[in-house]
Amino acid sequence: MKAEQSYPRLDPRLTAAVEPTPVMNPQWIAFNDELAEQLAIPAAQRASDDGLQIFSGNQVPDWAQPHALAYAGHQFANYVPQLGDGRAVLLTEVIGNDGRRYDIQLKGSGRTPYSRGGDGRSPIGPVLREYLLSEAMHRLGVPTTRALAAVATGELVQREEALPGAILTRVAASHLRVGTAQYVLAFKERDLLKKFADYVIDRHYPHCANAEDPYLALLEAVIDRQAQLIAQWMSLGFIHGVMNTDNMTLSGETIDYGPCAFMEAYDPATVFSFIDRRGRYAYQNQPGIGVWNLARFAETLLPLIKVGADDTDDAKGAIKQATAAIEQFQQIYEGYYWQRMTAKIGLPGADADAKVLTQDYLELMQQQQVDFTLAFRLLGDSDPKRLADLFENSQAWQDWHQRWQQAIMAEHASMSSAQTKLNRINPAYIPRNHLVEAAIEEAVQEGSLALFNQLNEVLRTPFVEQDNAGDFFQPATPEQAVPRTFCGT
Repeated sequence: MKAEQSYPRLDPRLTAAVEPTPVMNPQWIAFNDELAEQLAIPAAQRASDDGLQIFSGNQVPDWAQPHALAYAGHQFANYVPQLGDGRAVLLTEVIGNDGRRYDIQLKGSGRTPYSRGGDGRSPIGPVLREYLLSEAMHRLGVPTTRALAAVATGELVQREEALPGAILTRVAASHLRVGTAQYVLAFKERDLLKKFADYVIDRHYPHCANAEDPYLALLEAVIDRQAQLIAQWMSLGFIHGVMNTDNMTLSGETIDYGPCAFMEAYDPATVFSFIDRRGRYAYQNQPGIGVWNLARFAETLLPLIKVGADDTDDAKGAIKQATAAIEQFQQIYEGYYWQRMTAKIGLPGADADAKVLTQDYLELMQQQQVDFTLAFRLLGDSDPKRLADLFENSQAWQDWHQRWQQAIMAEHASMSSAQTKLNRINPAYIPRNHLVEAAIEEAVQEGSLALFNQLNEVLRTPFVEQDNAGDFFQPATPEQAVPRTFCGT
C-alpha cells in the first residue's frame, strides 16, 4: 500500500492535524472489498478485527497521518468564511493499483478544530444513505466519492432523539472543493493561491500545465467536468439537494449525500431537502446553480489569469476572460445533456428531431405523473403493455409511441437491437427514497441490516433485471412515499 500525504504539506493553514476519537463498541455494517483491492489496502486490515479498529477510528495505522481540511463556502448563497471538516478526518492519500491518487477519509469520527460546537459524530442513517447512494451512483457510471466501509460505533448520537452512531469511510479523487479555493483566496496571498491552483492542476488536470494560460485552462476544465456531471444527474433524475459551493468538488465527483434523492414521478420542480424551502436546489435548477458555483470558482482564479494584450486594466481583463469561459457552460452542458437524453430513447444522434421527441416524452411524463426511471427503462422492454400501462394507454401516449417507433426503426436494424441498447443505458434499479428510508428505519428500530444488504446487492447491477427484486423495481405507493429528506449532520 503506497500511502503519502501531499495536500497537508501545501501550507499548514489549510489543514489541522487531528486524530479520530475512539468509540465504545465498533461493529461492522459493511465493507467494500472490491474498492479495498483497488486501493491496495493490506488484506489483514480489511473486513477483519484490525480493519474494524482502523475504520472505527480506534486505531491509527502506521500509513495514516490524520488531518481535517479547512474550506469556506456559500451555503444557500450565504458566504461562510470558515467551514471545514467538522466531523471528518482525512486518514491519508494513497496511490491505487490504477496509478491514481485517492483520499481516504473517516466521516463521523469525532470533533475537529472545524466542528463549530458540534459533536463530530454521525447517526447511522446518513452513513447508510451515503453508502447506498454513492455506491449506486458508481454502478450507474456517475463520477462520485465511494464508500469503503461503514461501522456502527456502539454509542448513541444525540439529535432530536438519541440515535445509534456510525462512521463512514469515504474515498475520493480528492476532497478539494470550490469552497476550498474560496478559503485559499481569503488569505489574499497570490503565491499561496498559485501554489494551490498548481496543486489542483497537477492532481486533477495535468494537461492544463502546458496551456498558454494554465489557470484559465483550469477553469475551463472544471467547467467541462461539472457540465458532464450535472448532465448525468439530470439524465438519471438525481437531485443533490444541497449544491453549496463547499459541496462542489474540483475533481468533478458527486460529493456529500445528505438530503439527496432520485425523483420518481417526473416533475422538474421536485425538491426533497427539508431545509430547501424555496426550491433553490430543485431538479430543474441544478444546471443554473452549477453556473453560479463555477462563477464563484472563477472569482478565486482572477488574480492568476493572464490578460490579453489589448487589456489595459489587469483586473477587468481577467474578469472578461473568466466571464467568457463561464458563459460557455450552458452550451457545453446542453451538449452533454441532449447526448444523454436522446440516447435514453434510443436516438443517440441528438439531432433536432431526436430532441423534440425526447422533450415531448418528458412533457407527457409530467402531464401523467409517470415515474422517470420506469418510463425510460420500459422503452427497452419486450412486453410493450408494461410501458403502455404507465401512461394508461392514453391517446397522447399512443401518438408519441408511434412517432418513436418510426424514429427507432430508421435508426436501428430492429426493435430488439434497439431494446438491447436501451437496457444498457436506462437502469432498472435506483436507490428509491422509500427503500433507503425503510433500510434506515429497520437498522435504527430493529438493529437489522437485512434490507440494507439486500438493497446494496440489487444496486450492484442496476441495468440487469433480477429475480425476486420486483419490490426494488417499483416506485413508492402513496403510503410509502418519502417526500422529504434531511441533512446528515
